[in-house]
Amino acid sequence: MEANKILNADVLDILFEGRNKDYGAYDLRRSYRKRLVTALIAMAIICLLIFAVTMLKGSEKEEVQQVMVQDVQLEDVKQQEEEKKPEPPPPPPPPKVEPPKVEITKFTPPKIVKDEEVKQEDKVQEVAKLEDTQIGKFNQEGVKSPDIVAPPVEEHGTGTVAAPKAASEDYDKEFKTVQIQAKFPGGDAEWRKYLERNLNRDLPVENGAPPGNYTVVVSFLVDKDGSISEVKAENSPGYGTAEEAVRVIRKGPKWQPAVQNGRNVIYRQKQSITFQVAEE
Repeated sequence: MEANKILNADVLDILFEGRNKDYGAYDLRRSYRKRLVTALIAMAIICLLIFAVTMLKGSEKEEVQQVMVQDVQLEDVKQQEEEKKPEPPPPPPPPKVEPPKVEITKFTPPKIVKDEEVKQEDKVQEVAKLEDTQIGKFNQEGVKSPDIVAPPVEEHGTGTVAAPKAASEDYDKEFKTVQIQAKFPGGDAEWRKYLERNLNRDLPVENGAPPGNYTVVVSFLVDKDGSISEVKAENSPGYGTAEEAVRVIRKGPKWQPAVQNGRNVIYRQKQSITFQVAEE
């Protein structure tokens, strides 16, 4: 290459001076920067498309699968149904009846006077006549007072007196109503936490349930030691909700047993669990 062209020549022209530029290496090196920029731009566009598609699918999935658990408070469903029954009207008040006059005998303090000075109403009555009458400050005719208790009549004999029978109750039966109901250990707050941790809230969506509320009423026995048995669903809204509610209660821990007259008893508990599927 001539000396006056070296200062203005490209590095590739100097490197390939006197060599075959049609072989391909010259063109590859000449277009290297252009191909590198094109590849970077294409890669950036592909990454942006993948990120946008992923975000759109994630937002759609969150909107479809929003399932909430509601109405998990401990409550006696049967007792609520009884409370909803209208109360009968009170009976009319009975007609007012004037109480009968009660026989009253005037009490006269003992006083020593002459016989001719004693008035008829001031005469001291015999003790036998005062046994079934009321004592007062004046005399009044009427019925015998029912509140007057006659003195007991002494009876002679050696009869056998039977001891009173103590009231007994079968504490091994299944109780429908109790004084203290069975409850989940820790109360309503722990019961809600247990359901949120163990309930498969996405099950109705996975089974194709349309938006709406699906309430399952589950009944089960709480034994004297708190063990759970005979778990069954009273209704089935479908989409696997009844089976899921039974499964969660059956695998749960022991409950605090119900109490009747200070004793632990067997009690049938009813619990409602609501699955909610939100609209898209």
